[in-house]
Amino acid sequence: MILKSLSLINYKNFESINFQFDNKINCLVGNNGVGKTNVLDAIYHLSFGKSYFNPITSQNIRHNSDFFVVDGQYEKNDREEKVIVSAKKGQKKVIKRNGKIYETFSEHIGFLPLVIISPADRDLITEGSDMRRKFVDGVISQSDSNYLSTLLKYSKVVSQRNALLKFFAVNTTFDETQLDVYNQQLYEYGSIIHKKRADFLNTFIPIFIEKYRSISSGEETVALTYQSKLTETDLLTLLAQNLTRDRMLQYTSVGVHKDDLSFEIENYPIKKFGSQGQQKSFLIALKLAQFDFIKEESGVPPILLLDDIFDKLDEKRVEHIIKLVDNQSFGQLFISDTHADRTEEVVKKTSQSYKIIKLNQL
Repeated sequence: MILKSLSLINYKNFESINFQFDNKINCLVGNNGVGKTNVLDAIYHLSFGKSYFNPITSQNIRHNSDFFVVDGQYEKNDREEKVIVSAKKGQKKVIKRNGKIYETFSEHIGFLPLVIISPADRDLITEGSDMRRKFVDGVISQSDSNYLSTLLKYSKVVSQRNALLKFFAVNTTFDETQLDVYNQQLYEYGSIIHKKRADFLNTFIPIFIEKYRSISSGEETVALTYQSKLTETDLLTLLAQNLTRDRMLQYTSVGVHKDDLSFEIENYPIKKFGSQGQQKSFLIALKLAQFDFIKEESGVPPILLLDDIFDKLDEKRVEHIIKLVDNQSFGQLFISDTHADRTEEVVKKTSQSYKIIKLNQL
């Protein structure tokens, strides 16, 4: 799968701009603030129907404009594919594939597999469990539309159960029969989600550990662990055990929406004990493992976006990363950097074709 060209109208800092891309490596270079990351985000937008960095649609529209259009021309399985994402203030965002509008965005997820590695990924380490669940769910959903559908159903039931708990509290009433309807649905959907996550991580964790070993030259030991109360008991039992607490809190305090991942280096939390370079290597290993998993599941090498890849990494680790992507198993690669000479020196060491796009001169 190849992104051949990209057209942006009123997207973030761009009024109107067009790009033609190399089939292998594309380097977006220029000073801070010229829009390198915005170009990568536009490519992400085409795959997921949303921004990686700012999910509020209106804030991706250029200042003093009323709409944006992101237009991508792809080649996939020897077919031309045209995907357009557009949004107008006050109206619903639209995704079109070859002129046909998707009824729901979830239909599009997985059609254009993509992995992004960015400094913003640090939120996976520093922020709450919600970020780490989204990472796991995002990887699985790119190759399993049924999983995404189950997630959406589960989230809806949690909202409905929470609303009922609040109703009980406000009206000083309680009806266990009503609550049991939602408990049964949560059990059904939650059991599927938990099994999918556990199966995924059983496959994913060894890939991740191998990727980190390659980046760090095997000098450090890392661990990734799935934390879920459903590993110990079923969800119906958990809901029954926590009923009093849920009624007091007026929300559902247990379930797969509370699952988490534990990140460790040398048996200690990487958030507290990992250096900036180790944390970034950890995150890059996560994303490269994500790449391998999606490629294996979909049969298509995802597009790989490397945003500011050289930041906080020593030269040795950068060289290891470039070696990892310098083989035929990788498809198209996009790199952003502030130093054109540094970027070109690195990509010249690969055996791939490349294109340097200097945004300062556009």
